[in-house]
Amino acid sequence: MARICVFDVNETLLDLRALDPAFDEIFGDPTVRKEWFGQMLQLAMVATITGIYEPFITLGDAALTMIANRRSLTLRDVDRRRILDGMRRLPPHSDVVPALERLRAAGLRIVTLTNSNYDLAEAQLVSAGLKPYIEQCLSVEEVRRLKPAPEVYQMAANRLGVPINHIRLIAAHAWDIVGALRVGCAAAFVARPGMVLDPLAPPPDVIGSDLITVAEQIVAVELGQDRSTVSENQGRDSG
Repeated sequence: MARICVFDVNETLLDLRALDPAFDEIFGDPTVRKEWFGQMLQLAMVATITGIYEPFITLGDAALTMIANRRSLTLRDVDRRRILDGMRRLPPHSDVVPALERLRAAGLRIVTLTNSNYDLAEAQLVSAGLKPYIEQCLSVEEVRRLKPAPEVYQMAANRLGVPINHIRLIAAHAWDIVGALRVGCAAAFVARPGMVLDPLAPPPDVIGSDLITVAEQIVAVELGQDRSTVSENQGRDSG
């Protein structure tokens, strides 16, 4: 039985660089977007470790406050809304649709599992045009724990009606990959620019620099196709 492909959403499927112009205008530096999202993830980790649940977008708002305070900047409500509402309208990375089409053509099931709440996640997938590819959109909101809490991955398996080792978490974040592997999921890492694996954890069996490469490897592993054949086919396609 082929594993179900369970995708992280933010940064894995959706391109947060679309927010850079807003950060440039508000903070005077587009790279602040990376600092903000990193702060947001730090707040999520603290909430998870200490047993508290806050919606991901609430953490995003709090992270904006912290980033502004570091710069002695007072954010206007309109600026906050511009960034937080922008999370609802992120475009997909250019490799996402071809990769999802490849997986779907191979007959593999495709699901998302996100730290965003259901309302935000639904808006994101619709805006990005990805909803037709997704069988189910799962959210941490259901268990009120944020990834990488073990309960989140187990919830996904329960909702999909399969043992936890029958799902494959696909993400661009090392912490998500580790969280999934440590509860018995398979995983696949998308090494988007600046993203690296945790050297203290075993690597997943699928690693690629883009989602199309990852999708081809997943098809090879899950459907039993020899990986060398996949590489040969990719070479012919690019020739």
